[in-house]
Amino acid sequence: MFISGQIPETREGEVPQEFEGQCRLVWTNILAALREANLDVSNLVKVTTFLSDRRYADINSRVRREILGEHRPALTVIIAEIYDSQWLLEIEAIAAG
Repeated sequence: MFISGQIPETREGEVPQEFEGQCRLVWTNILAALREANLDVSNLVKVTTFLSDRRYADINSRVRREILGEHRPALTVIIAEIYDSQWLLEIEAIAAG
């Protein structure tokens, strides 16, 4: 399963201002996509995170470890300009069932 880039925006178009809130929202979206396919984090084989700034790396890592627990899929983190200036990150993933 390919999970396209998940953004830190609610269905209502709201974007949390702080990075941790955005990061948790993106992971909530990823978990929802996995659940829809009857999968969970243990099925993730690759995660690619795009950060708008290197200063978010530590918070990103902490939240990711909290969400994934002991599971460690292949991981890439890229510092990049994000499409919408409100978004501080975007995450895409690949899962296998």
